Amino acid sequence: MEIANIWSKLHLHRSAVVLVALLLMPLVAQGQINFENHDNKRVHFGMLMGYNSTRFSVEHSEAFILHDSIKVVESPNSAGFNLGIVSNLKVGRRLDLRFIPTLIFAEKELRYVEVSGAGDFIRKNTIESIYLSFPIGLKYKSDRFYDNFRFYILGGVKVDWDLASNSKKRKANDIVKLAPIDVGVEMGFGFEFYFPLFIFSPEIKLSRGLNNVHVPTENYQYSDVLENLRSRTLTISLQFEG
Repeated sequence: MEIANIWSKLHLHRSAVVLVALLLMPLVAQGQINFENHDNKRVHFGMLMGYNSTRFSVEHSEAFILHDSIKVVESPNSAGFNLGIVSNLKVGRRLDLRFIPTLIFAEKELRYVEVSGAGDFIRKNTIESIYLSFPIGLKYKSDRFYDNFRFYILGGVKVDWDLASNSKKRKANDIVKLAPIDVGVEMGFGFEFYFPLFIFSPEIKLSRGLNNVHVPTENYQYSDVLENLRSRTLTISLQFEG
């Protein structure tokens, strides 16, 4: 089921990226090599803007069976956006080391289907977060095609620090609490379009949290029914590098 969800997201957004690539191809395939000296740069920088779709992978606790009023706990996708600074170190002809500190505005939702005498109803528990993310990854690039285009794959690890975890709202006893630190792995792919003064890179990336970020709240039924919460994020970003 997890693989099916990931594939459906990729299939939906991959079409948009391919369309962008096809539209931009005539702009960069003009018979001259743009930004030719850039391939010899040891270090370069840039900026990132992106959209994220995030949710939780939910694992129920043993107490879930004992709660007759809660029928289902699920986490739908919620939208947010990213802003980051790109730092790139060339370590080989086709291999780069990337460090992209990013400010992530995200919202995760837990949806509880409850049973009552009048029928089932849905209770939403929304958790707003502002993450300072520190991803480190390797980027493997193809050779240039049509002089000014190439594609790449990437993978790496990241540590996210939730700046909102100490807010007064998070300390309340009527909300599901999250740990401030989330560690994860990520993988993705993208394209590079070389223009005379900069490189434009649309990119798709999947992130998977490794640690359980659920912090139990005592005597709060919406927390009692949860054992593990792990983040799942799809990011579509636009990067401008020079």
